[in-house]
Amino acid sequence: MTTAWQRFKQAAQLEKTDQPPVAFIVDSPWLPGYAGVHTLDYFLDPDRWFTVHRGLLERWPDVAWIPGFWVEYGMATEPSAFGCRMHWHHNRPPSIEPVVEDAAHWANAPLPNVREDGLMPLALRLYERAEARLQAEGLGIPMVAARGPMVTAGWIMGLTSLMMGLVEQPDVIHRCLDKITTTLINWLHAQLETLHNPEGILLLDDIVGMVSLEHYQEFVAPRLQRIFAEFNGLVRVYHNDMPCSHLYPDLAEAGFDVFNWTHEVDIAQAKAAMGHRVALMGNVPPLHVAVRQPPAVVAEFARACLDRGAPGGGMILSMGGGVSPDTPAASLDAMVETARAWRPPTPDQPLTDWYELLSRHQIGGGERKTEGRRARRRP
Repeated sequence: MTTAWQRFKQAAQLEKTDQPPVAFIVDSPWLPGYAGVHTLDYFLDPDRWFTVHRGLLERWPDVAWIPGFWVEYGMATEPSAFGCRMHWHHNRPPSIEPVVEDAAHWANAPLPNVREDGLMPLALRLYERAEARLQAEGLGIPMVAARGPMVTAGWIMGLTSLMMGLVEQPDVIHRCLDKITTTLINWLHAQLETLHNPEGILLLDDIVGMVSLEHYQEFVAPRLQRIFAEFNGLVRVYHNDMPCSHLYPDLAEAGFDVFNWTHEVDIAQAKAAMGHRVALMGNVPPLHVAVRQPPAVVAEFARACLDRGAPGGGMILSMGGGVSPDTPAASLDAMVETARAWRPPTPDQPLTDWYELLSRHQIGGGERKTEGRRARRRP
């Protein structure tokens, strides 16, 4: 019997699968509310945290959880190693503030020690404990995760300092991004070393979508390529649900295997821009549909995703981003059931127009109308 993770790996290699894989990125914005757990208890109680994640495997055995048993503290883990200020909340993940917004300070700062600084050593210890419990059941944690260089830099120095620095202090920003990239590679290695049979990494960086193609090629591409090349041989997943189709052809050369992108860009558009070089993981609208619409509408969007993206392989049904807070379990059920029942459309069957579907359910925008204006505003 093919497992959910095996299907995911097959699709990541652009192979056809016995049925469309379903995968969800889940973390602390959704999980405590879904499980009825106080957010601070979710972070503080390892047994409760483990029970929440373990329950997902039982509730949805046909789903690949990305990365699965993710030890994260919202966005705080990587910035905490650089000394960012954290604010803890009762009903949502911690928020973060930079302490020093001067990019030159970070260009000259020492590298963090990923086994001693910030929240990282706590995360590593929790991985060790969770992996030991899962190994006793014949299970394991296949993937680990890290925030990417641009989003981490934005938390460390502030997004305004980062974006202005691309133009006004390019040499300083290059040094900052090099230092952050080295730290992230060390962090991913440290996590992988705690697992018995690691098979993949997840890198998340939406801020990449805010830059022009020229700045992407100068500042971002070398760092993404360096990270993904470091983990060649593992399944490499990249999440960026910022609308940025102007970057898709170049992003396809970054070295990842699976791309999780926004619902604002049609699958056919993403596939045409990226070619059959990476698998696509998406792209049911996570908030407007998965949270706010009944299961029948969720299923309608899921079928449209599969009809437009699954033929030929390399398609993984998911949200167009992570699972949003307050997403009901029924929405996940609808997507799993749709994938299980899906059959490829016949050659004469008309495909649903993605942007018409968004419009019909009053989901605004879409890059077809807005991308040109957005691109001109980018630095």
